[in-house]
Amino acid sequence: MAKRNTDASARADQLKEDLRYLSETVEELMNATSKDASGEMRDLRERAERRLKDTRARLEARGERIYEDTRESLAQQADCCDRYVHENPWTSIGIGAAAGLVVGMLLGRR
Repeated sequence: MAKRNTDASARADQLKEDLRYLSETVEELMNATSKDASGEMRDLRERAERRLKDTRARLEARGERIYEDTRESLAQQADCCDRYVHENPWTSIGIGAAAGLVVGMLLGRR
């Protein structure tokens, strides 16, 4: 499960970097051709600007959706953990004590 999350995070980071690079390149192209007054270049520039704005809007919407889905998933997992602790208090105390012991031993080695 953790490996899948790490892979997804790495892919998302790579996609963000690629899109940032693409948008910077398109903006540079638009700025470089801004002095060209020909109708065709003006149309191409306007189309590129529209597409860039549309793409940014879609990515922002998708990012918000992913954020909400992740938030909902984490809330469900926290509820599940809370329910487990309430149903199995002694097991939970044992797990907490074992984790505390391990952390204490690791810190004591320093």
